[in-house]
Amino acid sequence: MKKNKEKGILIVISGFSGAGKGTVIRELIKDTRYAFSISATTRQPRVGEEEGVHYFFLTREKFTEMIGKNEFLEWAEFCNNYYGTPKKYVENQLLQGKDVILEIEVQGALQVKEIFPECVLIFITPPTLKELQHRLESRGTEEISVVQQRLCRAREELTYMQDYDYIVINDILEDTIEIIENIVVAEHCKMSRKGYIIEKLKGE
Repeated sequence: MKKNKEKGILIVISGFSGAGKGTVIRELIKDTRYAFSISATTRQPRVGEEEGVHYFFLTREKFTEMIGKNEFLEWAEFCNNYYGTPKKYVENQLLQGKDVILEIEVQGALQVKEIFPECVLIFITPPTLKELQHRLESRGTEEISVVQQRLCRAREELTYMQDYDYIVINDILEDTIEIIENIVVAEHCKMSRKGYIIEKLKGE
């Protein structure tokens, strides 16, 4: 467990729609060292989703107003809706030593990497695209045309996977969680994040 004085790590998790990102993140944030950054979106809430818990649901007018005020860490348009990450929450949690998890799509992830080069990009994928299609159809929340649209988008996102720091295959949930937690531990041990220890040892 890291000391409180150590700044947290910004962890960006992306993946194909239907890859299981939400389930993975829900398991991770059961650990209080993590803070989940709630995104804003202009899409309509799905059944069971709550304002301020799953998303901040905004009108297009309000979202564009916030863009103009530079209040997002990143934002993008996907499937005719806007998605974005409010800056203030993320910055406050990092300073408190929390590891902040962002669940965002590939364009937004690369925007964040430009602003925070030290952030960690993790891409979650099912074993195959056939499995992805099965998961999307099994949800039963969208029409076939939307499922096909998401599969087409997945093929486009394949070209961005090489820009990520880590790729994690989400086949068995418990294994996926363990792999991501190991990645975070290793990232905290990097020289770029532990330089203060050298200075401390020199002073003894």
